[in-house]
Amino acid sequence: MTLTAQIRKKIEQFSDGKTFGYQDLCIDKRDFVSAAKAMERLQKEGLIKKISKGQFYKPQKTVFGDLKPNYTELLRPYLFQNNQRIAYETGTSLYNKLGLTTQIPFTIKIASRGKKINVNRENLKIRSVKSYAEITEDNYQILGLLDAFKDVKEIPDCSVAQAIKRLSVLLKKQSNTQIDNLIEYALLYPPRARALLGAILENNAYPIRKLEKLKNSLNPLTSIKLDIEEKELPTKKDWYIR
Repeated sequence: MTLTAQIRKKIEQFSDGKTFGYQDLCIDKRDFVSAAKAMERLQKEGLIKKISKGQFYKPQKTVFGDLKPNYTELLRPYLFQNNQRIAYETGTSLYNKLGLTTQIPFTIKIASRGKKINVNRENLKIRSVKSYAEITEDNYQILGLLDAFKDVKEIPDCSVAQAIKRLSVLLKKQSNTQIDNLIEYALLYPPRARALLGAILENNAYPIRKLEKLKNSLNPLTSIKLDIEEKELPTKKDWYIR
């Protein structure tokens, strides 16, 4: 079977709208030049379309023409490398999904530990920010939630009081193991994120003894200004929040 035939067979197994790169085709690096020529032929046939250098998608065919990949698929090449998660969506687009804002940004923020990801195309604009921890499939949602605590004063169309209510609800949906992990990763975040997480967890009746490490990580001589009333977060003074 020729390399072109192998690639065609692999692509035909993909679902319509899937984005992919050479690594998804299991092509040996020694065959990349030949594979690039094969991909050009498949593009001319209309089997695949190019997104950017080394990234393609299998278009969904409709009576109205070929459909582009959905939002999730467009982001996928930048979130994974060799099928391993290396980044996650953060910022306003994530906070929209978390129910913290109704705004939808023009530019998506992607958090990564080492790889800088910046994209400026007609249908996708991405700006990268540095994550506070190494990213895995198991922790990226925790890190995204902690980003919301860190950015609580910067979430569009959402007051700090509104954010606290929503974050409180989100925390109540977490398992004890997830909360324990949140606390551990929060130690890598700025004081405002640690303090707000601790205050909301205490207000949610989470055991105080499990919050000691978080509390001890804060400087009692430094106050954290969030401009919220005590009725909005009764435990705020315990966490040096004003």
